[in-house]
Amino acid sequence: MFRPSLRASLALVVSWGCGLGPAALRAQALPPGGGPAEARLEEISVVAAPAAATPAPGPSASAGYVGGVTGVGGALLAVDSASAGILTGAQVNNRPVTRPGEVLEAVPGLIVTQHSGEGKANQFFLRGFNLDHGTDIALFLDGMPLNMRTHAHGQGYADLNFLIPELVGAVEFHKGPYFVRDGDFASAGSVRIDYLDSVPKNLALTSIGSFGYKRALNIVSAPLAEGNLLLAADAQLYDGPWVVPDALRKISTVARYSQGTALDGFSVTGMAYASRWTATNQIPERAVVSGQLDRYGTLNPTDGGDTSRFSLSGRFSATDATGVTRASAYIVRSQLNLFNDFTYVLNDPVNGDQFHQLDQRILGGGEALHIFQGDLFGLPMENEIGVQTRTDSIRVGLFNTTNRQFRSGVLDDRVLETSAAFYVDNRVRWTDWLRTSLGFRADGFYASVVSDTPANSGKARDAIVNPKLGLVLGPWFDTELYVNYGGGFHSNDVRGVTATVDPTSSLFNTTRSPFLVPSTGYEIGLRNRSIAGLTTSLALFRLDFASENLFQGDSGTTEPSRPTRRFGVEWTNRYAVTPWLSLEGDLTVTNARFSDYDPVGNRVPEAPTTIASAGITFGEPLGWFGSLRFRYFGPRPLIEDNTIRSRPTALLNGRIGYAFENGISVSLDILNLTNAKADQITYAYVSRLRGEPAEGLIDRVFHPVEPTAVRLTVAGRF
Repeated sequence: MFRPSLRASLALVVSWGCGLGPAALRAQALPPGGGPAEARLEEISVVAAPAAATPAPGPSASAGYVGGVTGVGGALLAVDSASAGILTGAQVNNRPVTRPGEVLEAVPGLIVTQHSGEGKANQFFLRGFNLDHGTDIALFLDGMPLNMRTHAHGQGYADLNFLIPELVGAVEFHKGPYFVRDGDFASAGSVRIDYLDSVPKNLALTSIGSFGYKRALNIVSAPLAEGNLLLAADAQLYDGPWVVPDALRKISTVARYSQGTALDGFSVTGMAYASRWTATNQIPERAVVSGQLDRYGTLNPTDGGDTSRFSLSGRFSATDATGVTRASAYIVRSQLNLFNDFTYVLNDPVNGDQFHQLDQRILGGGEALHIFQGDLFGLPMENEIGVQTRTDSIRVGLFNTTNRQFRSGVLDDRVLETSAAFYVDNRVRWTDWLRTSLGFRADGFYASVVSDTPANSGKARDAIVNPKLGLVLGPWFDTELYVNYGGGFHSNDVRGVTATVDPTSSLFNTTRSPFLVPSTGYEIGLRNRSIAGLTTSLALFRLDFASENLFQGDSGTTEPSRPTRRFGVEWTNRYAVTPWLSLEGDLTVTNARFSDYDPVGNRVPEAPTTIASAGITFGEPLGWFGSLRFRYFGPRPLIEDNTIRSRPTALLNGRIGYAFENGISVSLDILNLTNAKADQITYAYVSRLRGEPAEGLIDRVFHPVEPTAVRLTVAGRF
């Protein structure tokens, strides 16, 4: 059996596992033009099967993406699944998008939308889940978790608005709870985003567009001492089509110093972000139908908020005779002030129902792991052992307001929440056609709540252990078969765990919530490469959850609900037709139901049945480039008995551009090409307009898709 050198083997495992897409991997390991060295990379895999997750090469269709080198981050994708993969920064940036978080729709089957002002976190949908702002999808940037525990606006709140897409070097995604590095919030999936360490050319970019859109971006990179210094600043203004302008004002900055490689190196990164905006929240359909309200109007022009985020993070990697050691650490300070009015005059006919959600926190944590490479009775084997820790110190509040002016307090709590995890994964290549992964993950949580309602103060502890199993068979006829099983969980808002009385907020009820809620996932799938340039994968999955987190319109938060079960099929296709032309097509169909009996019904509100997308990208380093993207978001039940449903949303976005020899690129994005009168998001809950019955009316409430908009971008590389 061929046995490569330790360093060569680990280079492949770590490079692919750490989220390095082909562009970054070539930049570090391959000579210009590929050739024999590129072929050798396919040979030297010991346990991993990177070809299963390799993105097909394709064109770059972005005026602003310059590429570069990505450092260490992401997970170790040693035993794959049919639904896991890695995206290059170029693939992410090929998409014309309305807002930064939408670039993650490059992940097959993931919907990233918005139901409020542009400074608020996105809303996510995946595999039959309405994930709200992140309840069961774990998001990371350079190893820092973005999901917020015990958050004022819902458990798992993950704000991506500070993302600078042009800095993204690679994105690694998993679906399902099958991977040992994935813990809290990862039952539906996880997405790890890695920024570039350096860029080959500096970038200056300016964009202008419809509805007051303006953006300026600068990225510079230069050698410093024995490493590289990268600086980036991104500023944006946007009003939107709303009757009351969003008046978005935001700035995001990054400073990174790095040395070495993915195997032996380190980086230190500082990030700062601030934003403020006015929000047009979802509005009741009956008000638009009656003519009382414009489709882009609002019932409370003072909704909106402000947010800020400051972080310092570092990572380190080293290789020795036993394998690879990696460590990372971070500290984040964030604040959010959010003013919402979802029910209008249902609770307070005189002053209205606007409320202020306050979240201030400092969180810190880190991860350390070691990959031991060896053999088992002469068979190639790897063992990965890791630990993770995180602590959040939080002030979280809820206050009644009128026109953003304080009226009365509902709650104002101090929370300390900490967790630690230990995981082990054993990976063995038994034969040329059989690989296995066997591991487990143990998580422990502790929290202390000091509430302004003393009866709701208290302490909570919980722990959970989950197995993770993977099996890969093949390849036969250019096809690999995958079987995956794993346990997962999400944590609940710890205030609901310690509370004993209701401080006039539906966040709490008389029955305490469990701290950790388990899930169990199963998946069988295949990936086929029998047609040159085409990678197609098919996955059948099931996920059982002991308690679903559902959006509650009157409080703007998520609340634990009933147990659920999901069955589904996911079909993903990537076709590199030529080096300058690529095609994509994805389809996910899911059946989501509550698994217990209740006469109210068994449909999971907001659970999408069908999500589909298709795209075409063309372009070469110089000359014309372009992209066309179609996204279909199918109808959904809005209440348990399925008597109220949303309408489907079909959107088409396009881009055309030209790259000149002098380093200047110009592109034009056209968003919502067909001017579809569709909805970004639709709910159904009870609200009350003035003059309506005191008990209110249940109705669809929706946030519309923006009308056709154009954005012109001019970028210079120097």
